Amino acid sequence: MSQTEIRFSGSGGQGLITAGIILAEAALYDGKNAIQSQSYGPEARGGASKAEVIISNEEIFYPKVQVPDLSLSLTQVATDKYIMETKADGLVIVDSKIELPNDLDVKNVVSLPILEIATEKVGKSIVANIVALGVVAGLTGLATKENVEKAVLGRIPKGTEDLNKMALAEGYKLAESVTLK
Repeated sequence: MSQTEIRFSGSGGQGLITAGIILAEAALYDGKNAIQSQSYGPEARGGASKAEVIISNEEIFYPKVQVPDLSLSLTQVATDKYIMETKADGLVIVDSKIELPNDLDVKNVVSLPILEIATEKVGKSIVANIVALGVVAGLTGLATKENVEKAVLGRIPKGTEDLNKMALAEGYKLAESVTLK
């Protein structure tokens, strides 16, 4: 890996900015370079938001994602707005309720029940961001499981540790069910 550009997108309030921060921190714990940035409109809660992370073994010269190697989207609005920018040889991960554009030309496209797993298996929709983080970390190996968990536990509200550990584990399980080209 020289440099990997990741974009998390969804609705404001889904916690994807936190997921981006956690992934960047986990990579830093692994001794890699990482930069995280975010963007959301004035409609923060409910509008399209994105968090971007660049992870590299080398120096990072530009702090913004230009063309994502990996795009994750949890809402249709965010998918429609951001997904087409993903590299052709990249990876797109979307929630299973999302309809992808017919002309999406990306090597690996994965549709997973991220929101459903958060709500039904873990028991709280608010941890969908951590389920999604587990999927991304599991599919990419950009940070070790131990350091992803350490970063999660350092960022979540006290008293929610077990819930978030369960959400992360479910994300890793989803990732194990995927075969990439």
